Amino acid sequence: TNDLGFGSQVTKNSEIRLLNKDGSFNAQRVGLSTLESLHFYHSLLTMSWFRFHVVILLTYVIINILFAGLYLMFDGLNLSQPQGSDLLQNFLDAFFFSIQTFTTVGYGYLTPNGLAGNIIAAIDAFVGLIAFAFATGLLFARFSRPTVDILFSKKAIIAPYNNIKGFMFRLANTREGQLIDFQIKVLFSEMSGNKNNRKRKFKSLNLERESVVFLPLFLTVVHPIDEESPLANRTSEDLQKANAEFLIIIQAFNETFSQTVHKRTSYKWHELVWDVKFRSLFQEESDFVKVDLSGLHDYDPVTLQED
Repeated sequence: TNDLGFGSQVTKNSEIRLLNKDGSFNAQRVGLSTLESLHFYHSLLTMSWFRFHVVILLTYVIINILFAGLYLMFDGLNLSQPQGSDLLQNFLDAFFFSIQTFTTVGYGYLTPNGLAGNIIAAIDAFVGLIAFAFATGLLFARFSRPTVDILFSKKAIIAPYNNIKGFMFRLANTREGQLIDFQIKVLFSEMSGNKNNRKRKFKSLNLERESVVFLPLFLTVVHPIDEESPLANRTSEDLQKANAEFLIIIQAFNETFSQTVHKRTSYKWHELVWDVKFRSLFQEESDFVKVDLSGLHDYDPVTLQED
């Protein structure tokens, strides 16, 4: 594996992190026009829930502000009581009338005035129907989009393993839905060469288990550091000089959504802990197997002679 799709220039001289901890690519594309780079629907599906609700709320307020301005511009409202001379109060009346029309609530305090007012109110109601249908579709699409929530150990470790050492990290599925045909790939990235001609190299690491049928509890992923391993006889200082990064790629079949899902993360050289072992997560129960995932990140120091 000589390239992950970043291009030859990146693999030659860039020493930045390739994958962020959340699995996003540490890359940025510029030079596109606003229209070319604008993917409104995709952004609404993938942004955080907080940002999504802020966008929906701002859109709702802005649309009603625009219609309130149209009502005032064309004097399109009749009040059940004399309209005051206060411009702010008149605007608020028009704004809340627009909200009532937009949401098809209509309390009867205000009514459209004349042909212009009725046309604006009709357009307002139509826009409201379209907007709520669109927002409902977005909510359903966000809830129904197949995703996976894999919890990775905060640190990867170098630990004793079958009379040698092993590169290890732990992961667990935090959701109730089952993941089947769970597959793991680990790529090792390092910079090699002299100071003026450093080049990034990739190598796929052999794993103790590259796949499991089910993931009901948790999984410790192990790469045995044998003679054929690119980590053989390497120290922490060696990995620091090589700016080492371990790229983790997960693929599984989500039983709930009946679709294949993916997850990514990475560990940099400074996120490795040497000469430790992960603490056991199992708790004794008589009727079922129980693990405490709050300790997924915990480890204890060991000696290299420990089996």
